[in-house]
Amino acid sequence: MTPTTFQLSSTTRLQLLRTICLGAVSGITLLLPTEAALAQSALPPVTVDAPRERARPAAAQPSRRASTTRGVRATRAARAPQAAPVAAESGPGAGERANGPVRGFVATRTGTATKTDTPIIETPQSISVVTTDQIRNQGAESVGAALRYTAGVSGDVNGGSDTRFGGLQIRGFDMTMPGLYLDGLRVPSSTYVHFLGLESYGAERLEVLRGPSSVMYGGSGTGGILNYVSKLPTASQFGEVSVSGGSFNRYQGQFDLGGPANKEGTVLWRLTGVVRDGETQVDFTRDNRVFIAPAVTIKPNDATTITLLASYQKDTAGWGLQFLPASGTAFANNGRFIRNTFFGGEPNFNRFDTELATAGYLLSHDINEAFTVRQNLRYAWMHNEQQSFYGTGYASAADEAAGLMSRYGAGGASTINSFAVDNQLQGKFVTGILSHTTLFGIDYRNTSFRDAASGYSTGKINVFAPVYTNTWTNDGPYDDKGIKQSQVGLYAQDQIKLGRLSFLLGGRQDFASTDLDNLLARSSASTSASAFTSRAAVMYNFDNGIAPYFSYAESFLPVLNTNVAGELLKPETGVQYEVGVKYQPVGINALITLAAFDLTRSNVVTFAPPSYFAEQTGQVNSRGIELEGTATLTEGLNVRGAYSYIDAVLTQDPVNVGKAPTTVPLNRFSLWSDYTVQGGPLAGVQVGGGVRYVGSTFGDDANTFKVPASTVVDALLAYTKDNYRLALNVTNIGDTRYVAACYGYTSCFYAEGRKAIAKLTYRW
Repeated sequence: MTPTTFQLSSTTRLQLLRTICLGAVSGITLLLPTEAALAQSALPPVTVDAPRERARPAAAQPSRRASTTRGVRATRAARAPQAAPVAAESGPGAGERANGPVRGFVATRTGTATKTDTPIIETPQSISVVTTDQIRNQGAESVGAALRYTAGVSGDVNGGSDTRFGGLQIRGFDMTMPGLYLDGLRVPSSTYVHFLGLESYGAERLEVLRGPSSVMYGGSGTGGILNYVSKLPTASQFGEVSVSGGSFNRYQGQFDLGGPANKEGTVLWRLTGVVRDGETQVDFTRDNRVFIAPAVTIKPNDATTITLLASYQKDTAGWGLQFLPASGTAFANNGRFIRNTFFGGEPNFNRFDTELATAGYLLSHDINEAFTVRQNLRYAWMHNEQQSFYGTGYASAADEAAGLMSRYGAGGASTINSFAVDNQLQGKFVTGILSHTTLFGIDYRNTSFRDAASGYSTGKINVFAPVYTNTWTNDGPYDDKGIKQSQVGLYAQDQIKLGRLSFLLGGRQDFASTDLDNLLARSSASTSASAFTSRAAVMYNFDNGIAPYFSYAESFLPVLNTNVAGELLKPETGVQYEVGVKYQPVGINALITLAAFDLTRSNVVTFAPPSYFAEQTGQVNSRGIELEGTATLTEGLNVRGAYSYIDAVLTQDPVNVGKAPTTVPLNRFSLWSDYTVQGGPLAGVQVGGGVRYVGSTFGDDANTFKVPASTVVDALLAYTKDNYRLALNVTNIGDTRYVAACYGYTSCFYAEGRKAIAKLTYRW
């Protein structure tokens, strides 16, 4: 289907922003960073309200303010601190907050789409939430693995053994570089590394907002964003400790502890940690990790909450991503296939060691019953050192027949520094027959990184009978650059309700500047860009839980990258039209979403062989349909199903107009279900399983060969008794060998084979 399209002129857009801004209340000052803070650096937006479980002092007094705003819907009771845990409340979504814990698989509220605590059934854009319970039941041990049962999304396009954790794809577009947000603030990437390897155990939930999101988040990708929502302190004491072990010599310990730090409950704390010693499916490749994340919430009074957050992670790993030829992986090489455990480098030239840290806070202050100000701030740092050889294909037909793959190597280091702050003023009020939830914001981010790399030569290797020599030659540096980028955005949003009819209007103006220092060429370059982006949507919520909607959204992304000539790239832009319907059955803890979209991305950045440097190939259009449903029933049953049909086409390209881009399957389907026996002698026994189907994809932009479709099955068997839980998760139980993706004839990546992990958990 082809939706009717329309264009908004620049004059109309500015008028729209002015109209929204008319609702501003004079005399309210946003919490802006100091000049010293701005001198450091920053990045886009934030998430939502501070923890809902704010603990009121034992001798709490009645609210000192009475509502003086006619028709105000913000009730103090809904915001008040709670001493009782969420679990004590009843009913689907009862007690849930936008960035808080969820019982089961079904989240009912989100702050990612609008930066306000809004029910998903009232959010006119497609969004998926992966909860902690789903991550645990499915045994997902990475962010990418946690997204395997999400419609229109893949977190491990490049295979499950990729220790670089690349390959985030949303609605047919690679969002690895621009798509990750931590508590609503973007964590950026360099040319070679990014933050997608962040420990999944530290997340309370993972939220995928599909489609352009620049009105809320400034420079962001066209396909959508992944928002990693950190675990926050709670008002009830709790703790859990787990030990696990399994395939690929993997052993892990983890803990999550927290609760009130004083008897008044005005200070809450939480500490989450992971220690892992392991390997991967790929020979000679380690996967060791240390992760620690402390958090403290301070409630100085009934109106103010501040949560301090930090994390530190150190990975000592090898190069799990193997660049293999299509001949022998996607299709047979004289009847032979390369093992999915094959390592194509040299064992003594194989490392991917990463250290990262984040620190920041989430601050919220209620001015009165109607107005709230928030400031979210974060500093993020990463340092990576790597060495690897990667395959460059067969040099000749004779080499292909003999299975001799050519190789080239790289060794270098990358460092990223990023500062981000988002200031928000939220208001709830009524004008005539219309009720409003308005949001005004100013956000700022500053990012700098340096990439340095040298090339290395070595001999060919037999992919069917490898012999490692651990010899190589240093060919000297080929990349040494530093890039700095700053971006300031001013945005406004109004969520308007007229009975069951609601409208969403938003506008944003961004200003960005980028500076490049090429230390090899001893040259520099600078560029600046600005853009106005808008979003508009309409939705109607029927009494029976059905909610149809239509939305329009735009994106703008100043690219942090250079082409093979060392030139800064142009900003990417995107436009999307989406029509859909959401269904939340009355009295049943379930949510179903059906969406159809038409999405166009311009100035697309790709990393194609043979150079693997960034290049902009033109324009891609992606049209599709997504269906997703989740349910958690009181009888102990969880269900999650997803189907997506995505038809992506290169609409502007020097050579391949009309072709499909690589790695994008036309069809993708997944279904997971688990059940816990509620009574009798088998009470506490949990069984579950899922099936994942990924359709065939083209292996190159010219569409000359295909990567076959794949189907795998996952399984769960667990038993809970008192405070103990023993679980066994097996992914790809049939040990199916299949290719996750190909980027031409020289760069194919195997998916992960069978992996079994047993875990013992004690909770109190």
